[in-house]
Amino acid sequence: MYDQRDLQHRIAGRRIRVVGDVHGDLDAFRHAAATDRFIIQLGDLVDYGPDSAGTLRLMADIIQKERGLFLLGNHDRKLGRALMGRKLRRDPPLEATLEQIHEPRNADIREALLPLLKDAPTWLRIGRRIFVHAAFHTGMLEETAPSGLDNVSPLLSRALFGEVTGKTQPDGYPERRLNWVDHIPMGHTVYCGHDRRSTDGRPWVKHGRAGGAAVFVDTGAGKGGHLAWIDLPDEVRDIPDYPPPSSFF
Repeated sequence: MYDQRDLQHRIAGRRIRVVGDVHGDLDAFRHAAATDRFIIQLGDLVDYGPDSAGTLRLMADIIQKERGLFLLGNHDRKLGRALMGRKLRRDPPLEATLEQIHEPRNADIREALLPLLKDAPTWLRIGRRIFVHAAFHTGMLEETAPSGLDNVSPLLSRALFGEVTGKTQPDGYPERRLNWVDHIPMGHTVYCGHDRRSTDGRPWVKHGRAGGAAVFVDTGAGKGGHLAWIDLPDEVRDIPDYPPPSSFF
């Protein structure tokens, strides 16, 4: 896993592109990756879209060339635990991804996959910016991000699955809420995926009561929507500026 010093070394003097949930949409991910910026992909590379194996291969190449990294998402975790032989609820998107990975033409990524998933950080802090797949918790400001394939702690649950109410929605998925946004400290910005909250096809910004803000970058890639990314300002400042609408794609 990357530690904070390693991350700072990797991005020193470089600009950042934040990429939302990909979900197997390889063509869109190729467009997002066509940049000289350092890529921080917010997780859920796999499932639903047509080429999860291809998205994993492209991400592995980006990491190998030190052009970026990805945060572990809940779908990435589920895939990793399935490959480890752990007991879990298998669903059609996961089965389709496993079928792709076990095709002979994808032997290269199959061999590299578990180390790739084990090394993926579960959240990152850069100055007053926090990057996480699902949701923020104030503990992320102090604690080191754990491996995402191990047993789920309260902080890891928040990072991977969001803030859940304990209730189940009619579609069978857990009900989630956004109370966590109110706990983002003044001047801090959280970039996350997981929840598709956009109303106009662009990343959605929600401001919290404590003075922080969350930017939701999942716009439905692989699920009938499209892939979004945000190019952050050239310099990481103590108090971040929110990216202008022109930098949303």
